Amino acid sequence: MYRLTFFIMSLMLSPIALAADAESAKTDGDAIALLSQYKALNKSLANNQFKRPLVLNSTETPEQLKGEIYAVIKYPFATVSTALNNPANLCGALILHVNVKYCRAVNSESGPVLNLNIGKKYNQELAETYPAAFNYREITKSADYFLVGLKAAEGPLGTRNYQISIEATPLKNNQTFLHFTYAYSFGFAGRTAMKGYLATIGKDKVGFTVASRQPNNEVKYIQGVRAIVERNTMRYYLAIEAYVAGLNYPADKQLEKRLQLWYDGTEQYPRQLREVGREEYFVMKRKEIQRQNAS
Repeated sequence: MYRLTFFIMSLMLSPIALAADAESAKTDGDAIALLSQYKALNKSLANNQFKRPLVLNSTETPEQLKGEIYAVIKYPFATVSTALNNPANLCGALILHVNVKYCRAVNSESGPVLNLNIGKKYNQELAETYPAAFNYREITKSADYFLVGLKAAEGPLGTRNYQISIEATPLKNNQTFLHFTYAYSFGFAGRTAMKGYLATIGKDKVGFTVASRQPNNEVKYIQGVRAIVERNTMRYYLAIEAYVAGLNYPADKQLEKRLQLWYDGTEQYPRQLREVGREEYFVMKRKEIQRQNAS
């Protein structure tokens, strides 16, 4: 029955018009769904620990960690869409993250690929870092919605199945509602590496989710692997936000402004995100970006 109906419709509509209508219906539905999420989160966006319209969630299963952020950003949707629907621009954003040492967008037979190198929070030779190839896909794009995704089969320390997605839709007053997701899986080697990290240098680090409140009003935040994914989700989100904000400045000022915005953003949450000093971060990133641009 469905095939017959489709055949009859195809006689009435050109293939181009039919495809356009189908795509329009799909993106309209996606935009409506994201706006519904915005309405559901309205109270949390207005009143939260971040002191900005932002909600962060995280989940842990036996094999996967996932962090996601919903946020209102004060930039028009057209600006956000143009900035983030581009592999090279995404590299310009991701390199702001303190652990991303290199990012280069290249074309392959299967489409654009972002070649990333992940490393420590100090200067490193690329040979000392972990390479990861992220396949880029523009999943959906319209006048009021877009969704882009990045996937990598393998990552550092036995982690795998990395997935990064960004979707957005316009709001009133030239603002945009953005949903960022960061997730990955891990096997025995990855879990072992995480346990080692959490037992040593990561033992005192915390995430953003409140685990408990003490009688003296002291807040206890979650620790462990969910804290890891929450910190990284926030760092990546701040990188995306800083990249978009940099577009408001002259081309020769954008890089320095983005570095400043990313670092200042992390300093709003020193308990979770402070890792390096301001000057140390600036010097390191200038070198890494120079290396990235020269390759």
